[in-house]
Amino acid sequence: MTEKKKIPKRIAQTVINSLKGGVVPRIGLPYITVGRKEEIEALLGDVELISEGGASFRFIVGRYGSGKSFLLQTIRNYVMDRGFIVADADLSPERRLQGTRGQGLATYRELIGNLSTKTKPEGGALTLVLDRWISAVQNEALKESGLAPGDAALAELTDRRIYAVTQEVSEMVHGFEFARLLSAYYRAYVDGDDETKAKIVRWFRGEYTLKREVKEELGVNILITDDDWYEYLKLFAVFFRKAGYQGMMIMVDELVNIYKIPNSVTRQYNYEKMLTMYNDALQGKARYLGIIMGATPQAVEDRRRGVYSYEALRSRLAEGKFSRPGARDLLAPVIRLEPLSAEEMLVLCEKLADMHASLYGYDCALTAEELAVFIRIEYERVGADLNITPREVIRDFIELLDLLYQHPDMTIAGLLASDEFSYAKSEAVSDQVEENFAEFTI
Repeated sequence: MTEKKKIPKRIAQTVINSLKGGVVPRIGLPYITVGRKEEIEALLGDVELISEGGASFRFIVGRYGSGKSFLLQTIRNYVMDRGFIVADADLSPERRLQGTRGQGLATYRELIGNLSTKTKPEGGALTLVLDRWISAVQNEALKESGLAPGDAALAELTDRRIYAVTQEVSEMVHGFEFARLLSAYYRAYVDGDDETKAKIVRWFRGEYTLKREVKEELGVNILITDDDWYEYLKLFAVFFRKAGYQGMMIMVDELVNIYKIPNSVTRQYNYEKMLTMYNDALQGKARYLGIIMGATPQAVEDRRRGVYSYEALRSRLAEGKFSRPGARDLLAPVIRLEPLSAEEMLVLCEKLADMHASLYGYDCALTAEELAVFIRIEYERVGADLNITPREVIRDFIELLDLLYQHPDMTIAGLLASDEFSYAKSEAVSDQVEENFAEFTI
């Protein structure tokens, strides 16, 4: 067994409950991260490019339960630690890249609502970021000028610094009104006008639906819409950089919901929006912006309904002639996840066993041999070479731990040999289990 780490109970409970429910926890991932070293290094290489003013676009492709969402959340935590702002969203029937009933705007609202930083990782960080930006500008002006707080010259210097940021943003597409609202937010901040600040944040979140209402309340004539929401993400990325962050990372999961759209024209519009985002990243039209999208192999490779049904995307994303399992091009736009090895799953189960024991306050008595038998059974089930996923193994293992904890009279040998667990294993595996457990007593 590996050396045990002290894990806060709140984190341990969140991780165990999330994994048992088949979802990825948003906290505690460093305690259980195993494998994916090459994929993480490749994606973090993009992070360096983004922080220098570039942009990137990647697809993470893997079957349900393969660790795709886990990798996205791991990268999310990594980049927040490196000073990035992260926005993430799962697509659904109500959230798409493009729609006729506001589905694209719904995705934008979800992304902005989930805006996260290292100090506010749970989301909802927009107001914090805006206030932090203004406070930082004021403090820098105060420090560099040597003027006293309240001095009119200090206020003028702060105004000029704020103006310099908004001026750069205003030169981008839709940037003029965006910059006007940034300036208006600054004035409301200085005046202590919380009502106006709230209205401006509401606009930034895409929550206004009538131009008349916006004109009356904020004096601008433009709304964030289904057609142009992505342009505002590019504006935010540049602004966040000017506000002291390294850049912005956008993570969109569950692209399968575009694949499932029954109307072919609607699917094509969504893929067209995806192509725009992809081209912007690779052609230098976006700055300080990274985009990662998660999808199943079918949602990408199906030439009738998937991403590859849109020829302009297929020609850009299709794998070359030289990549193969074991020799992947991790610099390509599409990263295909290979299954975790049995050895990596063994390490993960060790970590989960320690975490479970820490959460419920008992000494973990599982031996390395017992864990090895469990992993061997899982990986030698009929069809496991094609169908096994980390999600399935993890859920089985946590259930095993729960039963052993709640029923001290049970043994791991008895549970692994039960019909409920071993229904799909071959005779060879059954014989191996009996042989292994005959060698030691639990």
